[in-house]
Amino acid sequence: MTRLLPLVAALLLQPLFAQTAKKAEPESPIKIVARAERADATYHQGDQVVFHLTVTDSGKPAVGFVEWSILKDGLPTEQKGKAELVDGKAAAIGTLGEPGFLQVRAVYRPDAKAKAAPVVGLAGAAIDPTQIKRSLPVPDDFDAFWDGMKKKLAAVPIEPKLVSVKSPVKDVESFDVTAPALGIQISGYMSKPVGAKPKSLPIILTVHGAGVSDSSLGGSASWASKGFLAMDMNAHGLPNGKPKQFYADLYAGPMNPYRYEFRNDREKAYFTGMMLRLIRGIDVLAAQPEWDGKRVIVYGSSQGGYQAIAAAGLDARVTFFAAGVPAGCDHSGMMANRIAGWPKIVPMKDGKPDLAVVEASRYIDCMNFATRTKAAGCYFTVGFIDGVCPPTSVYAAYNQLNIPKQIYDDIPSGHAHSRQASDGMRQAVMKYVGK
Repeated sequence: MTRLLPLVAALLLQPLFAQTAKKAEPESPIKIVARAERADATYHQGDQVVFHLTVTDSGKPAVGFVEWSILKDGLPTEQKGKAELVDGKAAAIGTLGEPGFLQVRAVYRPDAKAKAAPVVGLAGAAIDPTQIKRSLPVPDDFDAFWDGMKKKLAAVPIEPKLVSVKSPVKDVESFDVTAPALGIQISGYMSKPVGAKPKSLPIILTVHGAGVSDSSLGGSASWASKGFLAMDMNAHGLPNGKPKQFYADLYAGPMNPYRYEFRNDREKAYFTGMMLRLIRGIDVLAAQPEWDGKRVIVYGSSQGGYQAIAAAGLDARVTFFAAGVPAGCDHSGMMANRIAGWPKIVPMKDGKPDLAVVEASRYIDCMNFATRTKAAGCYFTVGFIDGVCPPTSVYAAYNQLNIPKQIYDDIPSGHAHSRQASDGMRQAVMKYVGK
C-alpha cells in the first residue's frame, strides 16, 4: 500500500502538458429502443420475458431486420434470433430458470446480407432479484482479519492537518485536510456552516468512484450548506488542488491499474488500504466538536458505493449509507456461474479463476461487509443494463443486509444515474436526518 508514494512525489516534480481533445464521432441516424414488456421489468424464474424492440432511421420506422441475443447479465446464453421489423418493431423472447437478470442485445440490419450497424439496443429484466444468493460464504476469520487491520490503523496517531481554504459557498468554512493512515494518508476537503454550535451537526463523508482525482471542495461545501459536517475524500490520499493533468498522468502511469495491486494478498490489496482510509476519515470528522455524536453518513456511487458499504460494515459509527450502482460486489461470482462486479478483480485463465485471488477478494467483498453493518438504514440504486457493476452483483450484496433498506431499480440505466436515482439518494439522506 506504500508503493505509490514515491511515484506520486516524482510526478509532483514533472512538467504538465495539455491533453488533446478527442474529436466527437458523428451520431448515427439509427436508434434502437429496447424495453421489457412489464413496466417494472421484474419476473419470476421460468417466466417468458418479452422484450419489445423499436428501430427508427432518422426518426422514421426502419425497414429491415434485428438480430438479438439474450444474455445472463452479460454472460452469453443459447437464446438468440432474428426478426423482421414490422413498422419498425420486433420482439425478442428469453427466460431464466434461476434468480438473476436477463438482458437483450439487439443489432439492426437493413437487409439480411448487410453488415451489422454499430448501434446496439439494450434492455434488462430482473428474475426474482431478492432471491439472489451469495456465491461464497463469509470467511470464518473475516472479523478477525479486519479487527487486526483496524488495530494496526489505530496504532497510527490521527494527527489531522487542517489548512483553511476559501469556500465556494457563502456562510460555509472549508479546510484542506490530511491525516496519516496505514501507508497512504487520507486527503479531503472538510466543510461546516460558519458558527455551527458544538454537537449540532451530523457527519456526511462523500467518497469517489473509480479513477484518479482530487477531492471536491464544492461537494463538501454544498453538503455543509445543508447543515452537515461534511468531508469529500479522494480515494487515494492524493494532494488536492493540482492541475487536472497531474491526476491524468497518475491514472495513465503508476496508478493504472491500481485496482489489481496485490490482489492475491488480502492485507496488501489496494482496496484494503482504501477501506482503512475510510475509518481514518471518520476518525477525523468524529474528532470535530460540531459532530452531534450520533449520526454518521457515508455516500458514494460506483467505487464510492463500494466504499459506503465497506465503511458501514467496518465502522460501527456509520448510521446510514447511500450506495449508488455499487462496485465491489460478488468478486467470486464466477464460482456460481455469475458475472462479478467491478473491479472484476479475479483473473481467469482457460475458463478457470485464479483461486488465490478469489480467496483474497472475499475479505474486500461488499457481500461480506453488508452482513456486518448495524446502521439504521441505507439506500441503494441499481442499473438493469449496467455492465460495470452488474445488477446481479449488486443484489447479491443488497440481499445480505439485515437492516432497514431501500433499493431503486433504475430500469433503463447502465452505469450511470438517472435523475430519479440521483434524487433518491439525496432525498434518502435528508429524510434520515429529518430535513
